[in-house]
Amino acid sequence: MILDYGSGNLRSAERAVQRAGADVEVTADHRAALAADGLVVPGVGAFAACMEGLLSVGGEKIIGTRLAGGRPVLGICVGMQILFERGVEHGVTAEGTGEWPGTVERLHADVLPHMGWNTVRAPESSGLFAGLDADTRFYFVHSYAVRKWELDSGLAGQQPTVTWAHHGEDFVAAVENGPLWATQFHPEKSGDAGAQLLRNWLRTL
Repeated sequence: MILDYGSGNLRSAERAVQRAGADVEVTADHRAALAADGLVVPGVGAFAACMEGLLSVGGEKIIGTRLAGGRPVLGICVGMQILFERGVEHGVTAEGTGEWPGTVERLHADVLPHMGWNTVRAPESSGLFAGLDADTRFYFVHSYAVRKWELDSGLAGQQPTVTWAHHGEDFVAAVENGPLWATQFHPEKSGDAGAQLLRNWLRTL
């Protein structure tokens, strides 16, 4: 299920998850989003605008309720960023859903946005990147990211698996934390590598 809250490349996300082998619907319906085997939360644009859209459909409650019941959620790009406590853009702070501590802020890099293909450093324990080589590239489009990981013990007391990438400095590229997974890059724009990653997520449903 793709959560429609007015932000994100909904159709490209839908096609990518279908390509990975799942039956997919796009919905803003609270009950349907809660009942789905898995929920994808996409997002593009500004942190504050995405949060406004999410709140307008009760998306933060949908995500929280699903996670409380151990139901998988996958955040993509700004859909990952809004899972953190706050985002700071142009000096303005907006509150996120607070599923993870931390702040989304502007990257320290000579060239922004960070746009194009880049590698990531995934731990060997990662299920999200299973079957993918260390030099596999994924497609990024962003100027803001989480530059510091602040959580020791995650959902259900599990140690989160954090994947990093580098553009000017290190930033969080993906997180696996119990039923909550997320990527800063766009799997739906990452070709075969993105399709493999989505299949890895679908196997957890």
